[in-house]
Amino acid sequence: MSHPTTRVLAMLELLQAHHRMTGTELARRLGVDERTVRRYAARLEDLGVPVAAERGRHGGYRLMPGYKLPPLMLTDEEATAVVLGLLAARRLGLTTGAAAGDSALAKIQRVLPAALRDRVTALQQTLGFTLAERDGAAPATGALLTLAAAAHARRRVRMGYRSWKGEDSVRDLDPYGLVFHSGRWYVTGHDHRRDEVRTFRIDRVTTAEPRAETFQVPGGLDPVGHVTRSLAAVPYAHDVQVLLETGLDQVRRRIPPALGTLTETGDGVLLNIRAENLDGVASLLAGFGCPFTVHRPDELRAAVHALAATLHAQADRR
Repeated sequence: MSHPTTRVLAMLELLQAHHRMTGTELARRLGVDERTVRRYAARLEDLGVPVAAERGRHGGYRLMPGYKLPPLMLTDEEATAVVLGLLAARRLGLTTGAAAGDSALAKIQRVLPAALRDRVTALQQTLGFTLAERDGAAPATGALLTLAAAAHARRRVRMGYRSWKGEDSVRDLDPYGLVFHSGRWYVTGHDHRRDEVRTFRIDRVTTAEPRAETFQVPGGLDPVGHVTRSLAAVPYAHDVQVLLETGLDQVRRRIPPALGTLTETGDGVLLNIRAENLDGVASLLAGFGCPFTVHRPDELRAAVHALAATLHAQADRR
């Protein structure tokens, strides 16, 4: 924020976001002295922005009531940050609709100066990702915003929900927090219908209405941790337990929290996961490069033997 014009616009943004700010606070936020703040206020007046200056020990600055702020103004850095954020959100599936990100990007590009618009367009067209694009399950924007506001205000929500089986239900939920994981949005909180803390996919929320009741989040509850543990506990075809003769840090680099649980023991790390395909688990174990012992299921031993035979046959090819 070295250019004076940039700091003048930053002062306008601060006054827009706060009803009133002292000269000392503005000077600290802008990285200038109070005399410069007075000069910036005069500059805004010259630009037609009515800034009221209140003198005295407790004086400050504020925008005149009723003033309509000018259209969106972004610096090169801010415009680039917004465009990159939209592109990354689309790649990660972090959107509330396929068209929302594209239309927002198009609107921003239309209001940018021509030179900056060309540079941002060049960035958009030449940027590549090593991360595969996720096909996220987009939730309804209204439900997402209602749940977020309720979690922030600690207010109960009456929520319509459709299960993966297509069964509809209505439940009162104390939303503790929202979590985005692997292309999907989740809300975790106390479900009064089941009288327990549960996790719900927001794209399956059909309605959400705030209630008058308030709540307190239990001490020590981490929404992210609860969601990942809930997903790890989802039943699959095979319940796998393997002892890995290595350190906990090495295993954590390969096993995300949602995939399984890790327990450090005197002999190594006990890995518990649920899997549909044991061939994939065998490949995972081979990738660790350390001795391991299969505790269950016995079918995993056969999968490991099959993988070893395949690798042996490949190694003998000429």
